[in-house]
Amino acid sequence: MRQTFECAFLEARGKIAIVTLNHDATINALSTAMVESVNAALDMVDRGGFRALVLTGAGRGFCSGADMKELPERRKEGAGRVLERLFHPLFRRLRDLSMPVVTAVNGPAVGIGMSLALMGDLIVASRTASFLLSFTRIGLVPDGGLTFLLPRQIGLARAREMALLADRLTADRALDWGLVNFVVDHSQLMDEAEGLARRLADGPAALPFTRKLFWDGAGYETQLAREAAAQELAGATDDFAEGLAAFLEKREPRFNGK
Repeated sequence: MRQTFECAFLEARGKIAIVTLNHDATINALSTAMVESVNAALDMVDRGGFRALVLTGAGRGFCSGADMKELPERRKEGAGRVLERLFHPLFRRLRDLSMPVVTAVNGPAVGIGMSLALMGDLIVASRTASFLLSFTRIGLVPDGGLTFLLPRQIGLARAREMALLADRLTADRALDWGLVNFVVDHSQLMDEAEGLARRLADGPAALPFTRKLFWDGAGYETQLAREAAAQELAGATDDFAEGLAAFLEKREPRFNGK
């Protein structure tokens, strides 16, 4: 079975559901249409009796982050309010799924796209994958729960390095740092991800309880709220306006600290 939505599609493989982000023109950016498409796919996952979910991307990458073409309008609304209205409900939904999640990172995972990749209980990366916290390049702060998840996975020092310097992390280094569980050749990515999902789908009913215990460990909701508040402030700065303009004009930003 394959169900197609505007920017994603859902495939059923027995007890496994595979949701694929599918908008190659933006490298699967998290546009409003993308979020709505993933939510529509998850509606069917919820009703389908599945026992594990694989989340991946089609085409050139996993997810390039927020859709930059939508950012000027989102700035008018307020960056923090956009997080609460559009993105946080999706991330909470993935957190609260009644089944384990495997993310198969097929290429770049950037910004909030990296947050999406980290929603997996297990993360498999292609050797062509990379990870980038691009927020400081446009004058914003990490969001999508990154300031909660990232230090827990790779440690505070490395999380700060990624966030402050905005350097790209290769798949192999991501494995060395503990960001991902497995790195495989690109041609083997989906076989590996589906194999893991099948093991989880064949596991006991206790597995969803186990993932919930890890998610409920401490602080995710608190950190989402703190990120939204900080993003509201950052999104109102001149530097964000300059960072956005520089991105659209394909030049280096000239920040002034205001």
